[in-house]
Amino acid sequence: MLKKNLLALPVALAVAGVAYAGSGMLPEDALEMQIKKTNSSSYLTQSPQNLMMMPDNPAWEVVEAGEALFKQPRGPKNASLEKCDFGKGPGVLEGAHAELPRYFADTGKVMDLDTRLVHCMKTLQGFTNDDPAIKQKHGSKTDIMKLQAYIGSKSSGMPWNPPMNHPLEKAMRDAGEVMFYRRSATMDFSCATCHTQTGKRIRASVLPSVYDAADWTKAISWPAHRTSHEQVRSSQHRVLECLWQMRYPDIKNGSDASIAMISFWTDAARGEPVIVPDLKR
Repeated sequence: MLKKNLLALPVALAVAGVAYAGSGMLPEDALEMQIKKTNSSSYLTQSPQNLMMMPDNPAWEVVEAGEALFKQPRGPKNASLEKCDFGKGPGVLEGAHAELPRYFADTGKVMDLDTRLVHCMKTLQGFTNDDPAIKQKHGSKTDIMKLQAYIGSKSSGMPWNPPMNHPLEKAMRDAGEVMFYRRSATMDFSCATCHTQTGKRIRASVLPSVYDAADWTKAISWPAHRTSHEQVRSSQHRVLECLWQMRYPDIKNGSDASIAMISFWTDAARGEPVIVPDLKR
């Protein structure tokens, strides 16, 4: 199995005095080191059941399905995705998710994992927006989610490090910050209403603070299997669901606004390890 093969890859990186793996660190190991680093954070340890289930995360089946899809010639052009450039060079997946969103010169846009994947499925494989392979966005059985889970897993244990070299990368991050703090909609909520205080709760759930990167990295580590949904979900789905809970209008999947939000929250976790695929409530 792909998960077991990851164990054979080398351990490489050290951050803030804690040894982190490069590609190959299992998500449960990255999470365990975060728990030790934070002296058993109330957010990271709030679900003992999830911690126990991490080694048997159902998302690994989705990851393996994604690997097969990634390498399979498909679409009108009968091509695989092995020449797709996610920012590290054609076909290079190790560490790519950890450095997204980022600016791509071939599109002139800042793109996240979802939008870059769709771009490659269109240009390399010939799919269109109306094809189920692209149109169906959410849930473990969709091609998009299988592929994202596989690509994301290749960054497990690596530090979030989205580039901020291009003006558009900075602009998107800054726009996401404005959105994060802006109160709006019928409830006059903002993301900051729930995510700027350590230990704050909604009922039984402890909420992560954007000011605590060691906790925040788990909050933004998607794709992840949600036990309450029995589905693997993406960053784009998390943005959609958060805004829905705040009674905002539905945000368009892959829009600049959604990518701006993801740019801001990823930058807030900079230097902390990717935990993908994660297991969440």
